[in-house]
Amino acid sequence: MVKKIKIFNNFKVDQKYKGSIILIGNFDGLHLGHQKLFNQAKKYKKKYKIKIGVITFDPIPKMFFNKKLKNYRISNFNQKVDFLKKFNVDFVINKKFNRKFSKIKSYNFIKNIIFQKLQAKYIFVSNNFRFGNKREGDVKLLKNMSIKFKYKIVNPSPLKIKKKIISSTLIRKLLERGKINEVNKHLNRSWSIQGKVQKGRMMGKKIGFPTCNIDLGNYVISKPGVYAVRIKRDGIKNELKGIANLGYRPTFNQKKILLEVNIFNFTGNLYNKNLSVEFIKFIRGEKKFKGVDQLRLQIKKDIIIAKNVNKL
Repeated sequence: MVKKIKIFNNFKVDQKYKGSIILIGNFDGLHLGHQKLFNQAKKYKKKYKIKIGVITFDPIPKMFFNKKLKNYRISNFNQKVDFLKKFNVDFVINKKFNRKFSKIKSYNFIKNIIFQKLQAKYIFVSNNFRFGNKREGDVKLLKNMSIKFKYKIVNPSPLKIKKKIISSTLIRKLLERGKINEVNKHLNRSWSIQGKVQKGRMMGKKIGFPTCNIDLGNYVISKPGVYAVRIKRDGIKNELKGIANLGYRPTFNQKKILLEVNIFNFTGNLYNKNLSVEFIKFIRGEKKFKGVDQLRLQIKKDIIIAKNVNKL
């Protein structure tokens, strides 16, 4: 049984969590580069018999400073915590990122939070980690302060595949280009969107393909088009298979982007249920059809491809 991770929303952690290994970052998507960091932390945990904690921020600082940046996240907080369980993480500090917190000087962050409140023994960060007011703090500063504040810094070299550094920025760019196979390789799992099924205009049902409509929230928008997908429901083990359209539905002149999922061999009401939609393969880009009949014919072709991908 996977143990539960303790969640804090501030730095006042229980005594048993002090003196731990601390990893700091957004860890958006928890890709292979992040996983390299966490796998190393697991080895330290085993060797030194201490706990692993993660400091992460909500919203992502970049989203806080740029209010126009809406669709940016690769994964939401719940997905992040679920995945952290695989790396034996004991606790997560999900710090609200606001104006007051952004003004903290980097030296004060080390002294007051890392040293006094957390009493961290090891700090794991990526090479490009920046912190403190106006991003003044960096790995060099952390290293310079390490003896004074009794911690050790671990910052492995970034993971490269085919001479490219695996980063959240790279993942977002690949998603925007519809390169879902590459994305899934870099994540070591299928990229997924979690969301609640909403009541829509029932256009899918009217043309013979009922869909679950899921709001994208602040997820990064993958290339609009049709995807082969797998669907997981809260608390239910067996996954469903289907086809999804991510886009603006140009045939129906819609303005808002939406994720619509048609589930194969399923009857039931999923309104207000939470679903996790895993993207398996990009089938085709979004296009405007002359009419409903042409659209219906294309959907039938798309479903054949999706069923082959999902081996139905």
